[in-house]
Amino acid sequence: MVQSLNTKIDLTVKATAFSGFSEYGDIMIGDKAFEFYHQRDPRKYIQIPWEEVDYVIASVFFKGKWISRYSIQTKKDGTFAFASKEPKKVLRAIRVYVDSQKMVKSLGFFDVLIRAFRRKKS
Repeated sequence: MVQSLNTKIDLTVKATAFSGFSEYGDIMIGDKAFEFYHQRDPRKYIQIPWEEVDYVIASVFFKGKWISRYSIQTKKDGTFAFASKEPKKVLRAIRVYVDSQKMVKSLGFFDVLIRAFRRKKS
């Protein structure tokens, strides 16, 4: 069994981790780390201490009405993408431990296209 990094849990919610295949499990947000535990396989887990979080990137649609998924970019290990039932609650719980300057929106579909056309011109 995996030992949790947290000593106090603020939020637990059902979620999906997108790491190759879709992994279903629970996200636990606590005082020390962001943790994802697989629903059936205890060997599959993700633990990200708050010191390792570089950015939290949210995919926001309809002017903030709907958040489809969010990613946590770490300083060393890359980016981990997640989706959950209540993403606003998750992001609010993360905001307690991560600086608001490090919580950003991802680029929209048209923003990506505009960037691609601008790069081809230069």
